[in-house]
Amino acid sequence: MKQIFESWEKRYWNALMLDVIPFWECHSIDKEHGGYITCLARNGDWFDTDKFVWLQSRQVWMFSYFYNRIEKKSSWLDIARHGAEFLKKHGRDEEGNWYFSLTREGKPLVQPYNIFSDCFAAMAFSQYALASGDEESKAIAERTFQNILKRKENPKGKYSKVFPGTRDMKSFALPMILSNLCLEMEWMLEPEILERTVASSVDEILNLFLDRESLLLYENVYPDGRRADSMEGRIMIPGHGIEAMWFVMDIARRQPDAQRIGLCVDAILHILEFGWDKEYGGLFYYRDVKDKPPQQLEWDQKLWWVHLEALVALIMGYSLTGRAECWEWFEKVHEYSWPHFADPDYGEWFGYLNRRGEVLLNLKGGKWKGCFHVPRALHRCAMEFRRIKENAEPHPLL
Repeated sequence: MKQIFESWEKRYWNALMLDVIPFWECHSIDKEHGGYITCLARNGDWFDTDKFVWLQSRQVWMFSYFYNRIEKKSSWLDIARHGAEFLKKHGRDEEGNWYFSLTREGKPLVQPYNIFSDCFAAMAFSQYALASGDEESKAIAERTFQNILKRKENPKGKYSKVFPGTRDMKSFALPMILSNLCLEMEWMLEPEILERTVASSVDEILNLFLDRESLLLYENVYPDGRRADSMEGRIMIPGHGIEAMWFVMDIARRQPDAQRIGLCVDAILHILEFGWDKEYGGLFYYRDVKDKPPQQLEWDQKLWWVHLEALVALIMGYSLTGRAECWEWFEKVHEYSWPHFADPDYGEWFGYLNRRGEVLLNLKGGKWKGCFHVPRALHRCAMEFRRIKENAEPHPLL
């Protein structure tokens, strides 16, 4: 029993340590201007040098996380510092809001319309402050977090394109990210703020966005939870729903709350069943909950992060509940993901496949893909395998 899960742990661990981390260490560091280059071709060559603030922040977080969770390796802390100093100097406007993108040198390109730049900046500077002991970074994380809380009811503010009063809807993405961000910043947040924000985020996820009949998670709902029968109102992103469920399980395992964990596992399994492409395999990027044509033309693409979040959610669900369906689905997603996304020749994972599972873009990083989902998922999966291996009472499935 232990040998089986030790083998799984070793596969995910070796992929992280011998393949994925070295890829980003070797190819992404901008030694001339600071920060990181994320627009990387298959072999790691640069094809664009614009810098996207949330990807800069994610890489600061990732290498700080490695330093804090894996090994106090000075080179990892140096890489995190390299990005943190670039962001300190160039990443914010005068009010402390984080830009969306910058030139290679750090000049603003796109206004701070996107609150997720702020979310990942708070996450980055919190983890980096924990790794480095840098008080300025801790203060940046604290201020950014407070700004997020002030903006969360109107995230885009003056940059919003929505005409007020007609179809004012809440987006699922922010409470989802906040539920995880709070855990990341737990060490530095006041307990009252932490508990209130976590409770509010989880309540919205489970009671506004999760439909208790279908167990699907909607991307956009009215503030009272009503659904809009429109393309925007019917859309769901399987990867978002699955990722949110492991965030909520991560919170529930600390209490512990077996009922909530069970609900999350049920939702994961329903989303997988609904989102799985029964003809070609893999998970769709978007689905309309009534199976009508989605407005997103890329709806049938297969994306790296969707499958990685499913792997994390499924092995966590299995670790916490021992449910056979979790393990069966984990093997199914694993068997699709590794042959299609992992690149044995140049390392890391491809990001974008067409519906048939063929590589659509052979890049390893770009405007939306950076050093985040692949290494985070590999590490989380390896740690769950280790927990299962060390469990004194093996699950009856195996």
